Amino acid sequence: MTRYQTRFGSLTDFDKGRVELVDDNPKNYVFSNVFEVCSAARPYERIAVAKNFEYVIEAARAEGTSGWFTADHDEFALCMDGEIEVHLVMPNRKPPLSGKGAHGIDEPDGRKMGRLTLRRGHMGLLPRGAAYRFHADKPSAMMIQTIEGPLTVQKWTEICQTA
Repeated sequence: MTRYQTRFGSLTDFDKGRVELVDDNPKNYVFSNVFEVCSAARPYERIAVAKNFEYVIEAARAEGTSGWFTADHDEFALCMDGEIEVHLVMPNRKPPLSGKGAHGIDEPDGRKMGRLTLRRGHMGLLPRGAAYRFHADKPSAMMIQTIEGPLTVQKWTEICQTA
């Protein structure tokens, strides 16, 4: 009997991994390593690593303080490595958004909703209509569940196994 051991990676210690197919074409599948994607990303670049219709999972490298974001739908942020603060504000006025997904906005004027501290494995809700920004003292990795929008970066040919 083969024994397998699960090992959780990090930004500084990950194996590239691969899809192992028995009898199929690897181009029918998508595979990327979130830690590898985040290690090569610019801070807060939101790179799509999974897609289902209009929904996406974005991988992002958290480092320093991001700009402000908002969306017309709930989003979720999952810390994969490190520690990430999420600052939440309910804007006094709804910023104009062009379409779905996350949008960058100017610093909002409004009621502070509080702060989340996400550590490895912690998930936080980014409520519909709220403005949020991230902060990480050290490089960290996160995934964001959202709808594809203007900030979603497509790098499929760079991040996916093709052969």
